Amino acid sequence: MIDTIGFHAFADHWQANAQLALDTIALRPTRGIPTWLFQTMQWSQLEALSGHPPGSYPADPVRVYLDFVLKSGVCFLDQWIPDNPLSMRDQGFGDDTARGATTGAEEIIRDGMLIDSPEAAVAHMERILFPSWKQWRRDLEAQADDEVRRRIDGEVAVQRLFGTQMLKGPYDGFFAFPGFLYGYYGYANYFMAYVLYPEVIERGFALYADASVVYNRLAARAIVEGGLPRLVRLDHDMADSRGTLVDVRTLDARWFPHFARAIQPLLDADIRLIWHCDGNLMAMVPRLLECGIGGFQGFQYEDGMDYAAICRMTTRDGAPLFIIGGVSVTRTLPYGTPADVKRELDWLVAAGPRVGLMLGCSSSIAPGVPLENLQTLIEGFAHYRAHGRG
Repeated sequence: MIDTIGFHAFADHWQANAQLALDTIALRPTRGIPTWLFQTMQWSQLEALSGHPPGSYPADPVRVYLDFVLKSGVCFLDQWIPDNPLSMRDQGFGDDTARGATTGAEEIIRDGMLIDSPEAAVAHMERILFPSWKQWRRDLEAQADDEVRRRIDGEVAVQRLFGTQMLKGPYDGFFAFPGFLYGYYGYANYFMAYVLYPEVIERGFALYADASVVYNRLAARAIVEGGLPRLVRLDHDMADSRGTLVDVRTLDARWFPHFARAIQPLLDADIRLIWHCDGNLMAMVPRLLECGIGGFQGFQYEDGMDYAAICRMTTRDGAPLFIIGGVSVTRTLPYGTPADVKRELDWLVAAGPRVGLMLGCSSSIAPGVPLENLQTLIEGFAHYRAHGRG
């Protein structure tokens, strides 16, 4: 154990919103329902809702973004990304946006290797990527105390920026597990390799899980020794609107065993893990619960995610799930009316669990959402923070 104060310095100083978040994370009964992070990518809305004049956000993004989340009543925020909207204009991404492996790059080059086929992807994995993961594991083991201290210090620095009215939860740097490498090699190259070279793909899952066990052991130490909130949201897109990106039966054979092994150090430390849902993940839900996942966030109801049914499920030990219910950013907020926003918030509460519920949005809010819908959303959050199911 390293000598650190961590979040223990904030004990007995939490204000109402942060304490509401802490009680909800602990699955204690609360009167109000806390507000989780929600983010609009439209600069003019960040400025209007934070009380700053036009042009303030690009000039001082941290200050404007912080005022936006505080004035909106956010109680709990795990991902602190104040400069993220800088990548977008009020009209969305522009022609000058950098192109990547999954966003239209003309060529995919990795370590000087052209990735233009599944064979090229596999060659890069075996020659470059797999050895680098082995080295990463050795480095983590050699620098364990420094890694733990770095993570605690990073969280404390952000919490000090927030003050004690809003709670910072661990996210970046606090989980690792094997995943799909489409962001590295492109969808076509990677998923053709997944089908044609299953033994290589599984070897990659195994190697990454080996390193993830060490990584997550250090993350668990940082959370426990630093007194951080014991809630971590796992994030990796594995589905689209039709279902999982690969046949879920292949995940049963190749991925789930390594995923379960990777996250076990966090579960052993009594840290609740929740899963961020993009697309239709219904086929994965029972499997994720069996691995130890304790809740979900980010439901795309329009794609078939059955929010009400999931909220009635329990963990593998029979405990209630922790749920972050979000108003839809692809349907209700951009295309609905203020009455639709209010109706969906009411439904999220009515169908949600009796304890362990937060409210937010299903994902980041793209430019073009009517301002009155966001104002209604913020008013709804305030109502449920004050009155709960009332």
